[in-house]
Amino acid sequence: MKTALQENIVTTFKKLNTSLSSFSESELNTVPFEGSWTAAQVIRHLILGCSGYPEMFEGETEKTTRKPDEKIKDIEALFYNFELKMQAADFLTPENIEYNKNSLTLALLKIEEELLNVSETYDLTLTYQDFELPGFGKFTFYEWINFALIHITRHLRQLDTISKIVIKQ
Repeated sequence: MKTALQENIVTTFKKLNTSLSSFSESELNTVPFEGSWTAAQVIRHLILGCSGYPEMFEGETEKTTRKPDEKIKDIEALFYNFELKMQAADFLTPENIEYNKNSLTLALLKIEEELLNVSETYDLTLTYQDFELPGFGKFTFYEWINFALIHITRHLRQLDTISKIVIKQ
């Protein structure tokens, strides 16, 4: 379970870093169309949403009485429904500022390292008690890491759409 998860972490972040590196600094901060985030804001949103896992994994847990990956299919069903437009929570909404490509890259590398570390160090079958996602209930650590990866994968599609508009051919 851990090896496959760690491979997924590496693969997902490789795709994300490849996407980020395809943008120039100015393209990264270009609004592709009215009402859209810039690519930099999408990346910042992912940084906000995927940060803090080491601290989370120090929180209150309980032994899980169900399959530790039981909720992943439901997470995928929601996040891979690209017809559904979601509104980010305020604490996950990126500021409307110019972002530095290198700073974003370094933040993503730190998150990847943290996810690899917690996936190796912790019992991923434990259920985290201090926070639950509305509509899903409480997740195991395994589900939380997969949630981050599924969330990133959803936004990779958004980044691809943005790149087709803003990247100079």
